[in-house]
Amino acid sequence: MLFKDIPGHSNLKEQLIRNAREGRVSHTQLLLGPEGAGKLNLAIAFAQYLNCVNPSQTDSCGLCPSCRQFMKLAHPDLHFVFPVATTSKVKSKPLSRDFLEEWRTVVGDYKGFIGLDFWLDYIGVGSKQGVINAEECNEVIKAIGLKAYEGKFKIVIIYRIEQLFHAAAPKLLKVLEEPPKNTLFLLLAEDRNKILNTILSRSQIIQVPPFEGTVIESFLTNNMHVEKERASLASSISEGNMHRAISLSQRESLENVYFELFRDWMRLCYMGRFSTLFPFNNDIAKRGREQIKQFLSFGIRTARNCLLMNYAQGQLLHLSEEEMTFVKKFTPFFNPNNLIQIIEELEKSVYFIERNAHLNILLADLSVNFIKLLRVKG
Repeated sequence: MLFKDIPGHSNLKEQLIRNAREGRVSHTQLLLGPEGAGKLNLAIAFAQYLNCVNPSQTDSCGLCPSCRQFMKLAHPDLHFVFPVATTSKVKSKPLSRDFLEEWRTVVGDYKGFIGLDFWLDYIGVGSKQGVINAEECNEVIKAIGLKAYEGKFKIVIIYRIEQLFHAAAPKLLKVLEEPPKNTLFLLLAEDRNKILNTILSRSQIIQVPPFEGTVIESFLTNNMHVEKERASLASSISEGNMHRAISLSQRESLENVYFELFRDWMRLCYMGRFSTLFPFNNDIAKRGREQIKQFLSFGIRTARNCLLMNYAQGQLLHLSEEEMTFVKKFTPFFNPNNLIQIIEELEKSVYFIERNAHLNILLADLSVNFIKLLRVKG
């Protein structure tokens, strides 16, 4: 991956290139930022630049044997570690290498912009949590103990270091602090609070901000060949998350499903029909964690849009005609006296889903809370 292929982040790219050219490459670096901010892209481009045979002042050459292997994510000195779990394909002791083919495919298809839940859903882990286990750490230690095959650096990219199993952490700490010569660890994370302090203290932290809306819209239009109107809509509701923007632009029908589900769910909650509501929740729960998380995130955006409708009369909203009609109709029920609580309940539910909450119980509890909240008058 070339730096020029990554939208935005010009200052970050210049910083990484300058550090490489001046020989100031910290052996453990943590790229920290929200989902879809391009951390994986920056890590791969940086790794490629460091091992490029003919790098320029601004980028890798893209033509040398090393670059060609990096473009395929298949360089022998590039090692990926990412959260995994057992699947129908790997029934016990899953490791990143067992899913390397799927990893290369999905990173290539989505231009490096992926999310953890999306990745786990892609490999079919079901409701299980993805982790980086102790055996994975042993594999990393073995890999970096070998001499570099072709490149100047052996590079380990650990995607979502927060998912490192606590019992496995001690195995990595020593090599993070004192890795073999010409070995670089690039750690990627979204939530600083979930990272062990012992790892934070050993890392040079690089903050990666979310993308600006104009950058997302331009990338969708020019690189993903999305029509301008749809790119603009996806950009406006993606909240700086490029992965989400790409998903929205490619799966418009799925977003319509979220809209219809949320609309029907709110109507059932308002009417308080438990006999219909709980079977409805059970059907939603069958969709899996990734889709439910996206569904609830859609609800958060809808609630915020109602908040804007209340205070700004819709002047700041960028919605389809159908969604705008829905927001206008629901604004009387999403009012200043309950909106903050509604948003908080939805955000808490997303948080608990990420921590393996029981989906049916979570949705039932959320529905009961909404039955009460939707009766709060504005």
